[in-house]
Amino acid sequence: MTGSILIVDDDPVQRRLLEAAVTKFGHTAVVTDSGEAGLDVLDGPNARDVSVVILDLIMPGLDGIGVLKAMRERGIQVPVIVQTAQGGIETVVSAMRHGAFDFVVKPASPDRLQASIGNALKVEAVEGEVKRTSRRRGDHLTFKDLITHSPAMDRVIRLGQKAAASNIPILIEGESGVGKELVARAIQGSSDRRSKPFVTVNCGAIPDNLVESILFGHEKGSFTGATEKHTGKFVEAHSGTLFLDEIGDLPLDVQVKLLRAVQDGEVDPVGGRSTVRVDIRLISATHRNLLQQVKDGKFREDLFYRLNVYPIFVPPLRDRRDDIPYLVDHFMEKVAPADPRRRLNGISAAALAMLRAYDWPGNIRQLENAVFRASVLCEGDVLTVEEFPQIRAQVDGTVNLDAYGALPPSASPDLAIESRGEWPAADEGIAVAEPDAPARLQPRFGTLRALDERGNVRALADVELEMIKLAIDHYNGQMSEVARRLGIGRSTLYRKLKEYGIDPETGRVDRLAS
Repeated sequence: MTGSILIVDDDPVQRRLLEAAVTKFGHTAVVTDSGEAGLDVLDGPNARDVSVVILDLIMPGLDGIGVLKAMRERGIQVPVIVQTAQGGIETVVSAMRHGAFDFVVKPASPDRLQASIGNALKVEAVEGEVKRTSRRRGDHLTFKDLITHSPAMDRVIRLGQKAAASNIPILIEGESGVGKELVARAIQGSSDRRSKPFVTVNCGAIPDNLVESILFGHEKGSFTGATEKHTGKFVEAHSGTLFLDEIGDLPLDVQVKLLRAVQDGEVDPVGGRSTVRVDIRLISATHRNLLQQVKDGKFREDLFYRLNVYPIFVPPLRDRRDDIPYLVDHFMEKVAPADPRRRLNGISAAALAMLRAYDWPGNIRQLENAVFRASVLCEGDVLTVEEFPQIRAQVDGTVNLDAYGALPPSASPDLAIESRGEWPAADEGIAVAEPDAPARLQPRFGTLRALDERGNVRALADVELEMIKLAIDHYNGQMSEVARRLGIGRSTLYRKLKEYGIDPETGRVDRLAS
């Protein structure tokens, strides 16, 4: 399998080594010496030829993390293999959180590098087929199509269904990757505009000097490079829905024109002599705190109140862990038609417990990428913890993976296993995969239960007390170390010990109230 490999590294020796290796593997190498130059290639006319990026993390100017962030903002989804000669696991974890496919340590052995490139190309090929399959379906998305069984999403769906019956502006808030665009598409698909255009604009991915032209259009010759007339996204969305993603990134001068467009339904093309009337449904989205941006002078107050007529907050995945088994099942099904040679039969209970224990800072987008990668590269017929090495490295110590058996091949991933080292109780209506598994397994030392026996969230004071007791035991009563590790002062620690009836003089575990 061949493909063009983009090498981004400021070290000339490393660039030559990588170029020689990539060429020997049968690929075409495109070499750049900085993060800025690498992005220029990915934004350029030959960007489609790039199948994999090998990216150095530590570079002057725009470093590897900055490149990954820029790629995500611009919707560039080429697999990225990061490489570093320095930096600890935190650096690697940060890169994986920002969308890196794999990482290698300099100097990487040829076999390790070739295997990583091969895996990336394999995933990229299947991903392309998945996208083509999705485009062929082309159905309107409704709220029934959203994959959720979480009470935290019930409010989102109720608000979205009500919003679909009107044309008022909507502001969808939530962290990156939670599915804000899917909610917007569901609103469109459930409204009387369902057969009309749905136009998406990522405001954070447009250069400041082109935002006005892209949104409102321009006349031929209105500025250098304007060789043709451009209608603009507002006109494209006429009679349909315009979705402005990351609206908090709009420049202040463009916000003035956007306010007029929202108020009067008119836009002024750059260089135009007259206004253009438009009939659109405006849905905006942001991961930022717009109200704080208003206070900081970065967002117009009048525009904020025009957009924030009907706010909808989409909760992060860590607050809707019940959705994870269903999402995993859905993402595995998406891969199946694109890779007909084999079909996965499920996911092991340990792997599912691990995925539910992880906090997913990248939310659903990160989960989808993780499941997609694991599904394509899995050698067996069931996903195991071995297919999620980066997730396992971060969850290790939080959930006792050895306590779980594997889900049988006939079992669906929605046979949810409660994370944090426990099986769900039998009366919770969730099937247990192993017939001889214990009804309840206590968490191992080093974990804290978030829920009580009735399934309710435990009081914060109870969790705090348990954490203090655990720290005292773990550090053998060395109170200075306990305070330092808990991130509090010694005086605060002693005050808390007294509040909980713990002897502050010794702090011995055998004298702690149970």
